[in-house]
Amino acid sequence: MYQQYPTYNAYTLPQGMTLKEKLVLGIAGVVVLGGAVILVRRMIRKQQADATERLTYLDGSAATYAKQIKMAFANDGWWGTNMAALRETIARIPSKQVLRQTMTAYQKLYNRSMLRDMESELQSSEYSEMLSIIAAKPEQYNANAPMQITLAQLQGWAGRLKAAFDKTYGPIPGTDEAAIKAVFNEIPTQTVFAQTGIIYKQLYGRDLITDLKGELEFWEYGPYMQIIQGKPR
Repeated sequence: MYQQYPTYNAYTLPQGMTLKEKLVLGIAGVVVLGGAVILVRRMIRKQQADATERLTYLDGSAATYAKQIKMAFANDGWWGTNMAALRETIARIPSKQVLRQTMTAYQKLYNRSMLRDMESELQSSEYSEMLSIIAAKPEQYNANAPMQITLAQLQGWAGRLKAAFDKTYGPIPGTDEAAIKAVFNEIPTQTVFAQTGIIYKQLYGRDLITDLKGELEFWEYGPYMQIIQGKPR
């Protein structure tokens, strides 16, 4: 005798489920699983953000730098970026190592790339200024190391001055006087200023003093140079 097997019509599968029902259940399972994964990711990101947020109360922490940078971008709701606050914060970051930690903290706090936000927020000359500040930093900070001016610092000051000269206001060329003043205040001695001029000439093929006179109004040039002249030789 031949064993008889159950037969199914074209629309019925074993266990009494139709093909349509199996497809619906399968899609529903994928949707539920995908939603669960997204929910878990959001929970993890929020936990990371909350943990990083608690560190922003510690002065000098990477999380604090990250929050101050974001606040500079926000500028209390006013148009544009608070360049003075951003410049001061970037300048206070002591090393490239801490900068990388700051970028990681920024990502955890806001789920965004700090450098990408910086690039979109700033004009090209302002972005170049920030990169020059970053490039001049040591890889790691050593508070006990004797103070000495490095080539990277000289190149950084020269690059920041060039970026200040390249400032534009829409199609109109201009000068970022605040950026120039920030560099002049940082340069420690008259000798270092002269060395910065030499590096500026090497990098851009132009005389720094000539460019300063060309970029600043005649009543501005004297007070700016007094900042340098008031420093030790």
